[in-house]
Amino acid sequence: MFHRLGQLATGDTVTVDREDGRTAVFTVDRVEQYAKDDFPTIEVYGNVDHAGLRLITCAGDYSSAERRYADNIVVYATLSRSE
Repeated sequence: MFHRLGQLATGDTVTVDREDGRTAVFTVDRVEQYAKDDFPTIEVYGNVDHAGLRLITCAGDYSSAERRYADNIVVYATLSRSE
């Protein structure tokens, strides 16, 4: 369901089913849209000082000539709890 990432908002939750049977619940801190040519690689993929989650998908205008979207949506989230 990554095509709907852009609909998430600050405060929404994302759940991840873990191999050990528990569920990790992350709270969305922010959702950003970046042009692919100006993608903040270090901010998105760099180390964080907490249990965090980054979800990334394509967005923006699609170029059939280049066969790619112009932008990326990035969801930044922080672990809230494990169940």
